[in-house]
Amino acid sequence: MTLAFSPGRIGSLTLANRIIMPPMQRYEGTAEGFATDYHVNHYARRARGGVGLVILESTAISPEGRLMSDDIGIFSDAHALMLSRVAAAIRAEGVPALVQLSHGGRKSRPHGGGPLLAPSAIAYDDRYGMPRAMTEADIGKLVSDFRLAARRAVNGGFAGVELHAAHGYLLHQFLSPLSNLRDDEYGGDEARRAALPARIIRAVREELGPKPVVTMRISASDNAEGGLTPEMAARALSRLAGHGLDAVHVSSGGLVPPAAQTMSPVESLACAQVLRAALSIPIIAVGGIKSLADVEAILSAGKADFVAIGRPLLIYPDLSRIL
Repeated sequence: MTLAFSPGRIGSLTLANRIIMPPMQRYEGTAEGFATDYHVNHYARRARGGVGLVILESTAISPEGRLMSDDIGIFSDAHALMLSRVAAAIRAEGVPALVQLSHGGRKSRPHGGGPLLAPSAIAYDDRYGMPRAMTEADIGKLVSDFRLAARRAVNGGFAGVELHAAHGYLLHQFLSPLSNLRDDEYGGDEARRAALPARIIRAVREELGPKPVVTMRISASDNAEGGLTPEMAARALSRLAGHGLDAVHVSSGGLVPPAAQTMSPVESLACAQVLRAALSIPIIAVGGIKSLADVEAILSAGKADFVAIGRPLLIYPDLSRIL
């Protein structure tokens, strides 16, 4: 048996193989943020292709945290009801699924005219506009929104959740010194910049209990002067892992324009390797991975414990069977 098709554990889950479908936006949600039959069919088809785990696309925890006007959300029981159909369709293929929970922060497109929020009043660019620095009340609501979204996801049949702290969205904004200039308990040094993600992990874990899986996707480098480095990300995650994380999904970039400043696949894999050396929980690598030879090389070299294959699965749903 190849390493790619050997079983592996993430928290309470035993996955049939080491290949994961990562979150990829489908731009098929309704104006109100509801999933549709498209999502049911799309995710079931990729599960049928033989991946070990499916992670749903970025799913907003609140109307003001939506990334775009055609994304999906889980900020009400009605939203969760439709997503439960997606979960059931994936489970019917014998594959577990997680929901990626997100808030865009300064890179949001708030639905219904809500506030644009961020750790500090620093704009991503002119197109998004100037955000408001979050108050303690805003932070309290954010923690509650993550908690409730996680509960809705698990009640709807998902095996757990992934917390989105990558690609320049709100939790990433708190972790990076380029976007977090606060001087309170949520900013000022590395430990305090990790305080809000830690509070959210604790709240989600307290809500769900020990069994449901909780992972985090992180940009391990801002690829920008003065920003996060893999070593800084490793130190942050060493603080965060003890609050209840089961795995870390390693990406890069997205915090500062241009959006295309994300790192090359080779550099992203190097980030994953740094984090794997620093942490005792599984690492999921992603970025430009297209072949069984790639997967085997990454796993055998100890760069990661699992490998996410993204865009190729959109074109070839059976990729994991034919690698």
